[in-house]
This record gives sequence, C-alpha cells and structure tokens, in this order.
Amino acid sequence: MLIKNVRLSYPSLFRPTSFDGKQEPKYQAHFIFEKGSETHKAVKAAIAKTIEDKWGDRPGDLTAEKICLKDGKTKVNKEGDYLDGYGPDVVFITTSSRKRPGVFNVDRSPLTEEDGIPYAGCYVNAQIEFWAQDNKFGKRINCELRGVQFVRDGDAFGGGGRPATADDFPELEPSDDGVQGQANDVPWDDDEDDDPLA
Repeated sequence: MLIKNVRLSYPSLFRPTSFDGKQEPKYQAHFIFEKGSETHKAVKAAIAKTIEDKWGDRPGDLTAEKICLKDGKTKVNKEGDYLDGYGPDVVFITTSSRKRPGVFNVDRSPLTEEDGIPYAGCYVNAQIEFWAQDNKFGKRINCELRGVQFVRDGDAFGGGGRPATADDFPELEPSDDGVQGQANDVPWDDDEDDDPLA
C-alpha cells in the first residue's frame, strides 16, 4: 500500500535500531497524518481487510493497543505535552522491517544516510504492508516498512533537519583576492574606540 505526503517520525531507515534496547533491532519509522483524512480512511479499510482475511468477523482478543494504527494524542512526554508532530488531530502508523527499506529522493534516485534526507519532520511517501500476527506472542496487526520516498521539507522534529545544500547560500562574485566584500560590508566604522558588541 502506498501512503502519500505523510509526516515522518522516529526514522531508522539506514541502520536497524532497538528503541527500548530489549527487542530485536529493526528498521523502523512512524508515519503521521490527519485524523479523518483520505489516508486515514484508506488505512483503516486496509487494516479491516487484513483482520477479515485472517479471522473473519471474530478477531477475538485483538484490542486497539495491538493494532499498528495509533491515536496521536497518545504520544506525550513526562510533562504531558504532545511530542513534536503528534496530538489529538492526527493518527500515526508504527512500522518496522528486518530488511532495509528502499529510500529514495523526489526523482526516485537512491538516498544514503549521508544525504541527510529523509529526516524526522519532513514529508514522505511510504510503501507499507499490513499483516496479521497470530502466534505464542498473541494477536496483532503489524505493518511492514517496505520503502520511503522523500517528498518535501517540513519543520524538523527535535531541532534537527537536513544538512545545508548549495541552494542555501548566496551566489557571490569572485574578487581579485578571492574574498568577497569585507570592510565595505561591516555595519560599523573602523574607530578602535567603538566596540560593536558593547
């Protein structure tokens, strides 16, 4: 299933991670989108079909906390404040995979960790697959992470973000000594008695 223009959170796309230090390290990500949106409706329908295909109309002890689609109001810090990107108006999917997911740029070219994208807070498309677990660990609806495509920048969660690119800098004209505009650009005069930082 392809979900489009969703917000990325808790990405571990290039190396497997175990967030609690107890479970097997996996590639992981959360995808956040608006409650009641077309994406939300499509995801709920896909989960309902997964449940029906596995258990019919009798899923038994399958409770909400055992389904990978979560309410955004559940993500709060110790003070009770919502974590970046989460809140009562959004839902999110928890995804993971033992295999490294494909990670691509807007033009579908492969990305590496060194590219700095995607990052927590940006917008992505994601290829995901829901599956029903029914074993000694119980019944669950899980979501496998298959691939992520960077779509556009967003306010980075936690103050991080993508690294600067050439487009983030002004284009300068070369000067004779290779240094662009020095003394003429200083917003104070050269009087030694004046401290510009005072």
